[in-house]
Amino acid sequence: MYADALNEGRKIFAVAPMIDWTDRHCRYLHRQLTAHALLYTEMIVADAIIHGPRERLLSYSPEEHPVALQFGGSDPAKLAEAVRIASDFGYDEINLNVGCPSDRVQSGTFGACLMKTPDVVAECVTAMKRVATVPVTVKCRIGVDEQEPEAVLPDFLARMVGAGADAIWIHARKAWLQGLSPKENREIPPLDYEIVHRMKRENPAVFLGINGGITDLDQAALHLAVMDGVMLGRAAYQNAGLLAEVDEKIFGAARREPNWLQLRDAMTAYAERLISAGGRLNHVTRHMVGLFQGFAGARRYRQILSSESTRPGAGPEVIAAAFAVVDLDAGAKRQAG
Repeated sequence: MYADALNEGRKIFAVAPMIDWTDRHCRYLHRQLTAHALLYTEMIVADAIIHGPRERLLSYSPEEHPVALQFGGSDPAKLAEAVRIASDFGYDEINLNVGCPSDRVQSGTFGACLMKTPDVVAECVTAMKRVATVPVTVKCRIGVDEQEPEAVLPDFLARMVGAGADAIWIHARKAWLQGLSPKENREIPPLDYEIVHRMKRENPAVFLGINGGITDLDQAALHLAVMDGVMLGRAAYQNAGLLAEVDEKIFGAARREPNWLQLRDAMTAYAERLISAGGRLNHVTRHMVGLFQGFAGARRYRQILSSESTRPGAGPEVIAAAFAVVDLDAGAKRQAG
């Protein structure tokens, strides 16, 4: 995938892995909005795959492709075993998290703290590559704590490439492992896009993608003039409607107006299947709240989804009721304008 993209000059747009957000229900929604974006799972710890409920952790809808599985871990043997197990599930990519700064992740000695031990990360990538049948990639920061990105990042990238990584996604901020919460680590450390752009200019044969603070598709396009890939996180989740324009603006597909009623019906049918299997409506609808930013009726839409979906016995009809209060025609004209 990544080698072909480099050789053919194709760009990749991805929705970032986000803990508690990009679960299978979120990804199913996002796939209804874009056919081409690369979707990522939440980070799943290698130990959980080896010892936990594999089917629940790894199963997903076939419609989600292309979909990448993100692992957390720092033990090469365990990560290799997790890759072997996951191979039966048919993911399009395996990604190693070297960017999450949460205390819980640090206590397991993985995530962003691994920026301090690039030799360990390289061993993990090599072990994963030995058994993987799909690309193995890394998502990292530009550095952590007192590290100087100018010194750390070039060496880190060289080690990952030497270990066989097929692509590297770089969050263009440092992470502070002590004193800042995960939320603060997404906002307080300053963005340094220039160093990431420079890494790409200095490594033309390596697939490098950029992540961090990108809020719309115009910004994404500017980064793609330099980078091979761009990844949006919170912006794509909290304003999911922007994904309806990704195929046209990023991938060059023919312009197609969003069919909101078709989306309503798809998500209603999906919710029906989930509920019949023992799930709850709000497992689906909590990801749909950000759909209609700027549309007339969007506030009431959010209220209906947020309040009605959690009621005992709530059914898919709540989705239809929420869509009914949105002025979809006016919203479509506003987007087209």
